[in-house]
Amino acid sequence: MGSLSGFPCSLFLVLVLLELLLLHAQSKTHPDDVEVLKQIKESVDPKSVNPGSCLGSWDFQVDPCDSVFSDKFICGLRCDVVSPEGSRVTELTLDQAGYSGSLSSISWNLPYLQKLDLSGNYFTGAIPESFSQLPQLQQLGLSRNYFSGSLPESLGALSSLQELYIDNNNLEGPILSSFNALYNLTRLELQGNKLSGAFPELSQLNSLNVIDVSNNAISGELPANFPASLVELSMRNNSLVGAIPASLSNVVYLQVLDLSHNGFGGIVPASLFTHPSLEQLTLSFNELEAVEAPGDSGVNSQLIAVDLSNNMIRGFLPGFMGLMPRLSALSLENNQFWGMIPAEYAVKVMLSPGQEVAQFERLLLGGNYLFGAIPGQFLGLKPGSVTINLGDNCLYRCPLRLFFCDGGQQKSLMQCKAFAPFIP
Repeated sequence: MGSLSGFPCSLFLVLVLLELLLLHAQSKTHPDDVEVLKQIKESVDPKSVNPGSCLGSWDFQVDPCDSVFSDKFICGLRCDVVSPEGSRVTELTLDQAGYSGSLSSISWNLPYLQKLDLSGNYFTGAIPESFSQLPQLQQLGLSRNYFSGSLPESLGALSSLQELYIDNNNLEGPILSSFNALYNLTRLELQGNKLSGAFPELSQLNSLNVIDVSNNAISGELPANFPASLVELSMRNNSLVGAIPASLSNVVYLQVLDLSHNGFGGIVPASLFTHPSLEQLTLSFNELEAVEAPGDSGVNSQLIAVDLSNNMIRGFLPGFMGLMPRLSALSLENNQFWGMIPAEYAVKVMLSPGQEVAQFERLLLGGNYLFGAIPGQFLGLKPGSVTINLGDNCLYRCPLRLFFCDGGQQKSLMQCKAFAPFIP
């Protein structure tokens, strides 16, 4: 008979079988987890629990973890951890079910929970401080509810958290600097609230890929540093002011930057046009006054789409943008640009698809003080081939029958002369 380090194999197998039988005999849900599940159901407004809904099927006459996906517990939870004391809940999902009520009085004592998703409901009240009792939580989804009050400090204690979604609620107050303790965080989505105050520096979060705090009331200037791992930074529709920091070029993996609908002033730094990975730059609806040209004339730019519309930018159209090899969408509408349309733009609208240099598929230049003749290359374009708008300028002969002049007549000669007397 074989042996395992001197231990008879047959006896070893018997002991393994006995252990498995013991675990199976004690596989009922841990009593602490059952208590939390009961508190959740009791906290939800019974009027919002339809008989056939997920939460409506929770029947505690049977064991939850032994009845997952049965007619008694048709959904909502998952149990992956089995201990001698009983099975532990690792996922709890009640998203998009229309439930209402307050969850602030629940003791969230679920130490093995890894995912909690309550998005798309009508839950009210404060976000529970007792979420600190979820030490293994990796994903927290509270989006699209009616949670109010401030962000609880206890969120900073969730050291295993990777994804945090609390967007589209009624939260107020500051974004917590204690978020710097969330070292494993990859996504931070707080958009669509009423959060205010300065945005904290989160440069210690070396795994953070996405920050979206759009549609809040965040004020002050941008912090000097952001996590180098960022891929997307969206802070549109806030009350941010000051200069756009050139240090954003240090965020080397950044692909999407949206700072539109704020109060930024000064220049658009050249470093954004030489950024090694930036593909989408949206700075519309600010108070920017100038564009700084890059030293390489933009020939190494990775930008695909640039929107600088609705600012106060003066001067000639930045010709270097016509040399940016990947740029296919450019909006400079409603600024104070003047002069003639650069030859670089005229060439770029006529490029054929498939070439190494991208064609302008979208070129919006309306609402400025451009003058002179329309480039001949534009006259050969067919409607539908590209999207171009030259309306509301000072261009010579831009009749509405030309599709790129449609949508807005040219300014009157009086308006043009009032802006710059040398306009012919």
